[in-house]
Amino acid sequence: MSRSSLDIDLHRKISCLINSQTKKLSQIVTSLTSARLGILGGSGLYEINQLKKTKEIELETPYGKPSDSLRMGELGGMEVVFLARHGRHHTFTPTEVPYRANIWALRSLGVRWILSPSAVGSLQEEVRPLDMVVPDQFIDRTHQRPLTFFTNGAVAHVSMADPFCPILSKILATAGENLMPEGRQLHRSGTYLAMEGPAFSTRAESNLYRSWGCNIIGMTNHTEARLAREAEIAYSSLSMVTDYDCWHPDHDSVSVDMVIDNLHANAEIANEIMLAASKEISKQRPSSAAHVALKDGLMTDKDKVPEQTRAKLDLFTQPYWGK
Repeated sequence: MSRSSLDIDLHRKISCLINSQTKKLSQIVTSLTSARLGILGGSGLYEINQLKKTKEIELETPYGKPSDSLRMGELGGMEVVFLARHGRHHTFTPTEVPYRANIWALRSLGVRWILSPSAVGSLQEEVRPLDMVVPDQFIDRTHQRPLTFFTNGAVAHVSMADPFCPILSKILATAGENLMPEGRQLHRSGTYLAMEGPAFSTRAESNLYRSWGCNIIGMTNHTEARLAREAEIAYSSLSMVTDYDCWHPDHDSVSVDMVIDNLHANAEIANEIMLAASKEISKQRPSSAAHVALKDGLMTDKDKVPEQTRAKLDLFTQPYWGK
């Protein structure tokens, strides 16, 4: 075969690959027109007050039962699925939350964006109790969590360089800024230190995390964000500051009573922010890099994946591996 023939053949193969990938991406983006918004309620936020026309859905997943029944309804013109990550009666510790079941269940109901309001402690003076943060980075200090769907004969490596969707975070931050009461601030970026829990930090740990430049500390969001990325769901957090952890010399160390009091103060405004953000997401239905996270992340040849494993992953991998 001549060099020119080889070049033509290579060009055709590249063109076919590009056309195939373009078609797949087009199908994914088109699916956003009917996609739903998921809201994962954290400590103190066990329901969304303005969710209308609700119905309860009980689901079994390949990873067990979710934390609770899922409540589907309408919020600001958007179909929304709400799930209390700790259960509506707060019966799951941060380690016990069935993260994989929760994310799988949301994706199975057509969720392609997740907003995650959750309680955090502050690690910096300028981030005060009753402020809110829309973080843009993580440091993970958990060690007892399942952090991937891809096990048992299937391997995927998704990019987590930017673990929160910047487009979704911008929508959430803008909604929050417009609704924050006087004297309280919404911070548009920050690093979230994810700890195992359920106990709060020691003073030494708290000061170590401060020295790393972390802004807030929590126990749940990193695990959700990792799994949401594999499930090709855009994820963003509304981190509601309840305390100064235990590092601040002029404030009492964090306690459950302190957290609960400030959570109640935050709950009403958090509901309003979820409504405003939902309205904007309904208008924009933004596409995200997260929505195609597996495109370049699947490592194992589909024909080498055990049938049982592939069946569990089918919800996420169909666009790439076929049904």
